[in-house]
Amino acid sequence: MSPAVVLSGVTFAWPDGTPVLTGLDGAFNACRTGLVGLNGSGKSTLLRLIAGELRPQSGTITVAGSIGYLPQRLPLQTARTVSDLLGITAARTALHAIERGEATEANFAAVGDDWDVEERSRAELDRLGLGHVELDRTVATLSGGEAMLVGLAALLLRRPQVLLLDEPTNNLDLDARRRLQEAVDSWPGVLIVVSHDRALLERVDEIAELREGRLRTFGGNFSAYQEMLAIEQEAAERAVRTAESEVRRQRRDLMEAQVKLARRARYGKKMYESKREPKIVMGARKRAAQESAAKHRILHEERLQQARERLAEAEEAVRDDAEIRIELPRTRVPAGRTVLTVTGLTPPAGPATPDAGDEDGRDGAKPLRELIVRGPERIALTGPNGSGKTTLLRAVTGERPLPGVEVKVGVEGLRYLPQRLDVLDDSRSVLDNVRAFAPGASPNEIRAGLARFLFRGARADRLAGQLSGGERFRAVLAALLLADPPPQLLLLDEPTNNLDLASVRQLVQALEAYQGALIVVSHDLPFLDELGITRWLRMDPVCGLLEEPEGPRR
Repeated sequence: MSPAVVLSGVTFAWPDGTPVLTGLDGAFNACRTGLVGLNGSGKSTLLRLIAGELRPQSGTITVAGSIGYLPQRLPLQTARTVSDLLGITAARTALHAIERGEATEANFAAVGDDWDVEERSRAELDRLGLGHVELDRTVATLSGGEAMLVGLAALLLRRPQVLLLDEPTNNLDLDARRRLQEAVDSWPGVLIVVSHDRALLERVDEIAELREGRLRTFGGNFSAYQEMLAIEQEAAERAVRTAESEVRRQRRDLMEAQVKLARRARYGKKMYESKREPKIVMGARKRAAQESAAKHRILHEERLQQARERLAEAEEAVRDDAEIRIELPRTRVPAGRTVLTVTGLTPPAGPATPDAGDEDGRDGAKPLRELIVRGPERIALTGPNGSGKTTLLRAVTGERPLPGVEVKVGVEGLRYLPQRLDVLDDSRSVLDNVRAFAPGASPNEIRAGLARFLFRGARADRLAGQLSGGERFRAVLAALLLADPPPQLLLLDEPTNNLDLASVRQLVQALEAYQGALIVVSHDLPFLDELGITRWLRMDPVCGLLEEPEGPRR
């Protein structure tokens, strides 16, 4: 299998000198590859280097064929239109001009052979379930999932030979994820996908792991990769136990040798003082004993040092990845307290109310015209992309009020984690961004808090605009949870986007200890199951807000 992408001595650092990749060597084969690694390891940066968005300080990147790149921060490009994302705006503008009678050479050149560009674009949008999306809509009016699907449609239109996808399932509902998986299965060219979505990673041909500046390739899908890692870790842990045992033995041997040498020294001193032999002979024996003792001691100390070095090497092979350690404020909400009341809810398409058990009612789901949240409820809000989940959360925060909808918040600390993660000022450091949410806290207090989110030392001084997707999530979460006042009502919009699996586990552990009210928008059903959800709500494009008695259908 000939490699499609070859990396040779690739080195890259941010303008402030923060290193990302140093002398990276490796290759991506002509197949479907899942690129994995811890948050901040450089996965997204590597894709941008391969795509040509960034240039390495040294080294070379060779790519066999044209490149198509879907960035994870595509939903942040809010001013662009669907047509812009599809890359057809120039051709459409020229085509419409020709239709108006402006048959200029420039317009014909801009259209080229793409006379059916709008029809083909709509066909790709239909294929991905976006038939309702108009070409002139802006990204700001789309959900995060819809924006990602439009970006994917653009690549399907172009059919590049090398396709780069960065967290493509972020914000996608279950149906959209299935459509994406089908597109991945049918992709005829080279595919490199960065993802934490296990279902997607199970469909690739190989896994490439970026870890500690090295790129390793494992044949097979994500399950095969995990099995190989488990075998490696078991062997590494055995090596650590063996090395620890050897260190203990060498330490014991050194102590025993020191005791023996001390005894010999006492015996030699006694013999010298008794003067049973000539002084010159006694002196020679004393010097020989001291030299022998020194050599003996040095030998055992060297053996102990070698055993310690072998232990250090063995310990390095055992993975002890840093994870975020979130300590949520102790803000218990009494069970009977009304935390949130939302009245005036109506179906987006009209006032029709579905009958329990019919197709629109979805297995007896109950339509809600009023949402009341009491005490430390844990509410999951699901539904297809574009159904209005994020719109409802923004109405609750007061960011975008809805006509006729009244919101009453019964707690002081309301915090909202948006799926676009656009609450940070990219020109300011992580530290300064977090201080803006807690102006009364000292820099040392903020740094201590940021350390729990893995922003230690100089990492806290990095500009927000230079953070990876996972790092940006941690910075936003830190800003919200370290804010003053602390949250008693948390609104989380797709919180597991961009997180590696270890960080998702840690986030679950943190939220398990949270005693306030929680509303979570997510398509990650395993994540929601682990949170201990107490109520399941679904936003339906036709019926509005529904309460599901038994949770979503799998």
